[in-house]
Amino acid sequence: MPELAVSAEKVGFLIEKMREFDVKEQESDPDSGSNSTDDKMIDVLEDNADDPVVREITGFISAMTEDERIDLVALMRLGRGDATLEEWDDLRHEAAEGDNKRTARYLLGEPLVSDYLAEGLDQFGLSWNDERTTPV
Repeated sequence: MPELAVSAEKVGFLIEKMREFDVKEQESDPDSGSNSTDDKMIDVLEDNADDPVVREITGFISAMTEDERIDLVALMRLGRGDATLEEWDDLRHEAAEGDNKRTARYLLGEPLVSDYLAEGLDQFGLSWNDERTTPV
């Protein structure tokens, strides 16, 4: 069984944050000058350029080591079904070749990334706690 450079706890935190990001919708009223409280905080589910969830995900991934970022991308691709666990070294090699310090942007652009990461962990026989509320 190969070893992951990134911990299951870190991946679990990202799964949680990616799920927060996945529920966001396009901005419906970009020129709104109303107060969030008046709008019953509905704007919190809208995606915008200054999204705190995106900043948190990006900062968290940027703080990872190169090996952790490579394994994160390889894990997502494993969960997506691009290869099997027996082909882990090939997945890592492909992820390393594509590592350009834009891992967060790449992962945020992948639909269902949180599900793929969870499935990748599952294939390693690892689980994550979906009740986490603070970064690891």
